[in-house]
Amino acid sequence: MTDWITTPVTADLLRGFLDVETTAHGLLPHRLPARARRQIPDDRLAVAEAQSSGVRLAFRTRATAIELDTLPTKRVYQGFPPPADGVYDLLVEGRLAAQATVPGGRVRTVTDMVTQSAEVHEGPAGTARFTDLPAGDKDVEIWLPHTEITELIALRTDAPVEPARDSGRRVWLHHGSSISHGSNAAHPSAIWPALAAAQGEADLVNLGFGGSALVDPFTARAMRDAAADMISVKLGINVANGDVMRLRAFVPAVHGFLDTIREGHPSTPLLVVSPILCPVQEDTPGPLAPDFDGTTLRFKATGDPAERAAGRLTLNVIRDELARIVEQRAADDPNLHYLDGRDLYGEKDYAEIPLPDEIHPDPAGHRRIGANFARLVFGDGGPFAAKTG
Repeated sequence: MTDWITTPVTADLLRGFLDVETTAHGLLPHRLPARARRQIPDDRLAVAEAQSSGVRLAFRTRATAIELDTLPTKRVYQGFPPPADGVYDLLVEGRLAAQATVPGGRVRTVTDMVTQSAEVHEGPAGTARFTDLPAGDKDVEIWLPHTEITELIALRTDAPVEPARDSGRRVWLHHGSSISHGSNAAHPSAIWPALAAAQGEADLVNLGFGGSALVDPFTARAMRDAAADMISVKLGINVANGDVMRLRAFVPAVHGFLDTIREGHPSTPLLVVSPILCPVQEDTPGPLAPDFDGTTLRFKATGDPAERAAGRLTLNVIRDELARIVEQRAADDPNLHYLDGRDLYGEKDYAEIPLPDEIHPDPAGHRRIGANFARLVFGDGGPFAAKTG
């Protein structure tokens, strides 16, 4: 029998979030504040921001056994096999030490992949269990599943728990699309921003939102108001694959997005990252459409390349514009930087590690992107390189 100590799950035990909501079951972390959530126009972003990508519990304890009760909300696409249960990563002193899953929970069945309309079916809460952990005082993190909504109910340990000490690490605030969110990554601490943060010794706040990096003003205001020592915005892919803007709207929207961030962070290192290589959209406008052959889901661009002359956006058009915008603004903003996304994942990477569905990297692709970002951005001479002396 274990003599369990129950510790209330409160905001001071959490990292990587911007807001919390008290629900009928427990505590729900959010990656956008309430004001922004009230302005969300669709379920796609409402679900994405509530999924716990980059969110983790962080505490210090001597415990060798830990239980975390949660109510997960899982997403299933009608007509497709259900995904595996989300993984909970337990890290001890920054190293992956154990993993667990929570079966059951709520199920959100998406009935239309285009509109994201869905039916929600209630289910039971469950428990992520970790045993045989190293003895002695240690810093523990539990990274929540990056593709599930996770309501935190109770934390039990066989030794007392206290909130993690200030690590002294710089806070990295990142915004991006489903790739930054972690699509197709194997587990939550292996999404590319988490891997880059670990290599760069940064404290990650991940605002990667699947399908929803759309230069939204409320996201810019959330970033303006959030604490950060370094900021990156990875823009363009969702604008193109959703076919939501033409060039005339995109350029001032990016300027406005950056202007808003600068209102709260006038001199913070700010990096604009363009899309990684995505052959189906390099020179073909969106929108993207699913292409399911009965066994494999892929995506294809359905626009007409000839309409680029009329302002339809492709990835090459977007990269050119982002580079031009940053060059123009950097004349008055020396802490603004640009990174071509193909330096993170380009033609050679695609030849070696293809995109399984033509738009998202697999686990090896996440490792490649994370390593390249750490080298180019956190490494010597990079825009987020640690200051010495």
